[in-house]
Amino acid sequence: MRPIQMVDTKTQYHKIKSEVDKAVIDVMESSAFINGKIVQDFSVNLSAYLGVKNTIPCANGTDALQIAMMALGLQPGDEVITPSFTYIATTEVIALLKLTPVFVEVNPQTFCIDPVAVEKAITPKTKAIVPVHLYGHAAPMEKIMAIARKHNLYVIEDNAQAIGCDYTFSDGSKKKTGTIGHIGTTSFYPSKNLGGFGDGGAISTNNSELAIKLKMIANHGQSKQYYHDTVGCNSRLDSIQAAILDIKLKHLDEYITARRTVADFYDKAFADQPKIKTPFRAAYSNHAFHQYTLILEGVDRNGLKQFLADYNIPSMIYYPVPGHKQKMFQQFNTASQVMPVTDWLTERVISLPIHTEMDAEQLNFITSKVLEFIHK
Repeated sequence: MRPIQMVDTKTQYHKIKSEVDKAVIDVMESSAFINGKIVQDFSVNLSAYLGVKNTIPCANGTDALQIAMMALGLQPGDEVITPSFTYIATTEVIALLKLTPVFVEVNPQTFCIDPVAVEKAITPKTKAIVPVHLYGHAAPMEKIMAIARKHNLYVIEDNAQAIGCDYTFSDGSKKKTGTIGHIGTTSFYPSKNLGGFGDGGAISTNNSELAIKLKMIANHGQSKQYYHDTVGCNSRLDSIQAAILDIKLKHLDEYITARRTVADFYDKAFADQPKIKTPFRAAYSNHAFHQYTLILEGVDRNGLKQFLADYNIPSMIYYPVPGHKQKMFQQFNTASQVMPVTDWLTERVISLPIHTEMDAEQLNFITSKVLEFIHK
C-alpha cells in the first residue's frame, strides 16, 4: 500500500507533469516572471470558470482578504462579523487593519456561519460580514445577502476552502461560491483544491469599479507606474505559479469529483455508526470537500488520533482553538463570549485524509482502523 498522506500533491503533479513542466519552462524562457502574460491569461480563465467579471490574482489568500477590506474603505473601529470557527487568517486581517472582529456562531451541521447569529450581532458600527465556506461546504449565502441588503453591509466571501463549489438558490439558479458577495477571496496554498507549488491567492468581484481599486491596492496603490493614488501593498501572483495554476484549473472539476468519491466511500463505511457523524450536505451546496470532517460523540478523539498515527494514518483537528479564544484578540475581550456550538465542535471534530489520489486499499485501511478504535 502506498503511504497515506493528508494531501498527496506529488502524485497529483506526476499525472500532469508534462503539462506543468512545459508551462514552467515557457515562463523561464520568456523571463516574464512578474505580471507576465500568463498571469493575465490565468485571471481571464479563472473568471470564466467562476462566472465572474473580474479576478485579481495576488500573493496569498490572507492578502486577498486584507486587500478586499482595504478596497471597501473600512475604517478603524468598524465592526466585521465573522465566524469564530475558522482558520485564523479570516479574522487576523480584521485586527491587522484595526477593525473590530465580531465573532458569531456556526451551524453545527454545515460548520458555516449562522445567519440568525449574524443578524443578532449587527450594531450601528457593523460594516461587513465575512462568511467562510468551511471545509468546502457553502455558507448560506442567500440568507446572508438578504441580511446584508437589509442593513446596507458589505459581504466578503472567504472561499479559500471551497473553490469550485456550486451554490443553488431557492429559485433554482446557481452560482459558484466566491461570486455571490461583493467580493470573493481565495487561496492557492498547495493543499487547496486548486493549489499551486507555492503561495498564491485571488480576489473576484462583479463590480468593475471595485475591481480597479482592488488591482491598485494590490500593486502599491498605483493607477499607473509611479503614480500612487492610494495606500496599497505589494501582493502579486508570480508567473510560474500562474502557469501551474492555469494547467491545474483545467483539472479542477475532475479533482473535486475525485474528492467527492472519497467522501462517498467514507460516508458508506461510517453509515449507521452512532458515535460518528459524517459531513452534512445542505440542499443549496454540492460540497467541494477540501476536508472530510467527522463529529465524534463519546469517542476519545486524541486517543483515536494517536491510534491512527500508530498505523501511519494522518489526521488533523481543524480547529482546536476557535478565534474568540485566541490570545491575539484579547484586546477585544472576545474570550468572554459564550459560544456553545463553536466550543462543542472544537472538542469533537477530526478530519481524515482526503485528496485526489486516494485508492480503495488506502480507504479500506483508514476506515477499518477508525471502526476498530470506535468499537474497542
